Amino acid sequence: MHCPFCKANDTKVIDSRLVGEGEQVRRRRECLSCKERFTTFETAELLMPRVVKQDGTRQPFDEDKLNRGFSRALEKRPVSIEAIDKAIHNIKYRLRATGEREITSLLIGEEVMRELRKLDDVAYVRFASVYRSFQDINEFKEEVERLSREVAADEASAEGSRNKDTD
Repeated sequence: MHCPFCKANDTKVIDSRLVGEGEQVRRRRECLSCKERFTTFETAELLMPRVVKQDGTRQPFDEDKLNRGFSRALEKRPVSIEAIDKAIHNIKYRLRATGEREITSLLIGEEVMRELRKLDDVAYVRFASVYRSFQDINEFKEEVERLSREVAADEASAEGSRNKDTD
């Protein structure tokens, strides 16, 4: 690593620590020439699979596009930036974990819906209405009713778990 102060080639690592939930290494370094200290961060460079669009075209994975989709769906909703970042991280992790070099845009859309469902029901329905191209109010209504049934089932399941714990 070159020294950012004097451009010397020789630096030594003084301290290393894991940061960012273990996904980054923070290193304190010292230049052997000028004795200045500085910090570097090291992350693994993991390639995302290419995206195969519905029309068959292929393009690189675009995290900014993913961010914009979340931002639009979550506009004026009470969801923290940290929660959004975690959701995007989860999606990228699952996409890389497939081990595939190419993935469909449909898979990405389903993963986005999965994460939005955990974050905010309104944002989920907003995204689903665009993603699934709802044609009329009935399709919108059906999705809201399906979501309501899922929420009720989740709550009943959670209540059942709590009752088992108190028995």
